[in-house]
Amino acid sequence: MPKKGVFVVMPAYNAEKTLVKTYKDVPKGIVEKIILVDDGSHDKTVKIAKKLGLEVVVHPQNRGYGGNQKTCYTEALNKGAKIVVMLHPDYQYDARLIPDLIKPIADKRFDIMLGSRIRTREESLSGGMPLYKYFGNRLLTVIQNIVLGQNLSEYHTGLRAFDGNVLRELPFHKFSDDFVFDQQILISAIRERFRIGEISVPVRYFPDASSINFKRSVKYGLSTLMSLFLYLLDVSKIYSSQIFSKK
Repeated sequence: MPKKGVFVVMPAYNAEKTLVKTYKDVPKGIVEKIILVDDGSHDKTVKIAKKLGLEVVVHPQNRGYGGNQKTCYTEALNKGAKIVVMLHPDYQYDARLIPDLIKPIADKRFDIMLGSRIRTREESLSGGMPLYKYFGNRLLTVIQNIVLGQNLSEYHTGLRAFDGNVLRELPFHKFSDDFVFDQQILISAIRERFRIGEISVPVRYFPDASSINFKRSVKYGLSTLMSLFLYLLDVSKIYSSQIFSKK
């Protein structure tokens, strides 16, 4: 497995309780650099990250989850990243699986890899995923597969890896600063015919793990559907959406 050029980026917000555990699980032997972008935390996230020796970038004001990722990817690319792994520092995803996640990219079999939490319903729910989130996840994923012509088990995971060239090609700075950024970057990647694969990862929902509430989940779902609608208009050449334009 390569080490040079493999970067882990952590979009962080109030992650002081889980950052150390997440960091300790990252396989250091295959990761060249870990960059944490703090989105205006009110706790000791930045202090802990610096103590761990991470490269830290701080937003003076909260820019949102999507805005945080924009900084994450920009910093990684500017430093020469060849593979970028996005890992939440809230310990919701098992960082020990990073080697399995990036190997298909290193082998040039896929351009993007996702860590899917949906293997069986029993595993997802026993791992703490709220029932409404499980069914919302499944409904949106079915719709996305139909619209986008894919057969993925989950689009809504926060563990993902990108070939650096994918991030250089996609106009991610035009995407939303909110949570729907995660969907817009995948939709845009599919629009550009990049190959997306996935591996199964455990489900971890617990009090200290970040999770959006029901109201924000509804907004996220509607925003995802709107992004799919814009995709359909774009591929039909009825309307050219800015989120897919490289100009």
